[in-house]
Amino acid sequence: MIKKLILLLLMIVVASCSSNKAVVRTSKPDPRKVGQPVVQRTKKPIYRATGVKKPEAVAQKTTPTSTTPAENNSSDMVVLEATTRVKVTTQMVLAYIEKYKAVAKDNMVKTGIPASVTLGQAILESGAGTGPLSVQANNHFGIKCHKEWTGPSISYTDDEENECFRKYQDPSESFRDHSFFLTSRPRYEPLFQLGKDDYREWAKGLKAAGYATDPKYPDKLIALIERYQLNKYDAEVLGKDFVPATITKKEIAYSDDTVKYTVVKGDTLYSLSKKFNISIEELKKKNNLVDNGLSLGQSIIVK
Repeated sequence: MIKKLILLLLMIVVASCSSNKAVVRTSKPDPRKVGQPVVQRTKKPIYRATGVKKPEAVAQKTTPTSTTPAENNSSDMVVLEATTRVKVTTQMVLAYIEKYKAVAKDNMVKTGIPASVTLGQAILESGAGTGPLSVQANNHFGIKCHKEWTGPSISYTDDEENECFRKYQDPSESFRDHSFFLTSRPRYEPLFQLGKDDYREWAKGLKAAGYATDPKYPDKLIALIERYQLNKYDAEVLGKDFVPATITKKEIAYSDDTVKYTVVKGDTLYSLSKKFNISIEELKKKNNLVDNGLSLGQSIIVK
């Protein structure tokens, strides 16, 4: 009995000692889980069209686009009193001349009408091709129907309301009809006694024959011919040496002490008021002007 008690006590002592020993692991620890920092995944920022640039983007150099000066630059603008009053640039007039000079020269060969006069009238009457009649009816000379006309027509208010004007399929037909108009009417016969390159007398003769009611028509026509040197096409047809026209810029004095000035490119009421020491309002009053527009070749009373 005593032996059993001693054996039981020994077993209890052995059990208590073994419970205080450290536990020894035989497997190696996972190196991925020892001292490994935590890495957080972040999303890349999204860039939208809000004016914010990507930080990694490199600004690109841009080459400025060259611009061409506008055709209707006010410093290069002239006013033409055609069937309607229009404003055109010098470049537009030059392009018009280039387009129709061959037609005018051909008509001069066939009819004897100076090419300079034909081109000058066309520019003046059609506003260098920008007037309503020339755009809508290819009518570059404002020729009305008259009773013998059987072709297409267009209604347009000129001297009277809804007048009948001729309509053409092509502008060249208008040029040829203009030549026929002058050669077929007796009142224009005196013109063909003039020199074929005497554009000044032709301009005056047209007015005398009743072609235009505007008393300033010859001055306007001559100014256009001389401004754009249209008489060189007369010289080409006649085989003569071209002598450039001298643009007249002189005042014309009259016996009653009235002085007139012929408007040329660049003139304005303001510049004329300074040139002749007269107010703009007085200029407008003397010339019955309702606005500040001036026409190339227009005669202005300045004194």
